[in-house]
Amino acid sequence: MGLTWRRFDVLYECMHTQDQALAALRLGDTGVPIYVQLREQFLRAMGAGLLKAGDQMPTMRQVAVALKVDLNTVRRAYDELERAGAVELIRGRGSFVAQPPPAMEGAAHETETDNLARQTLAAAAALGVDPRALADRIAALAAEKETLR
Repeated sequence: MGLTWRRFDVLYECMHTQDQALAALRLGDTGVPIYVQLREQFLRAMGAGLLKAGDQMPTMRQVAVALKVDLNTVRRAYDELERAGAVELIRGRGSFVAQPPPAMEGAAHETETDNLARQTLAAAAALGVDPRALADRIAALAAEKETLR
């Protein structure tokens, strides 16, 4: 009996996580391609802890139906998430949030940090966001995340 309830709890948790992830998705009429919006929203959900390593993602069909978009658009977002290492696609089972990579050290860490900083600054400039205000906000969010640990 205990094992049956445990399976039910795991199934409920999986379905609840998928429902939360689906409910959080919003498409804007911003000119940004839909697959990019989906990819970024899933990455934000992972960063915020809404989707955790090992969680099953909503199926591509669920996302397509919920947002009334073409299945191939959702597939492209999932493929990009897989290429980035954020999602693991398992044929016949579904898509799962991947385990985060181990922390980088040394020169590799410095190079990746520099690349990410340059990409972020370029994105901020393209959106007209002040780089210093962005840096302050990133520092505040990092401090907030540390206090939650």
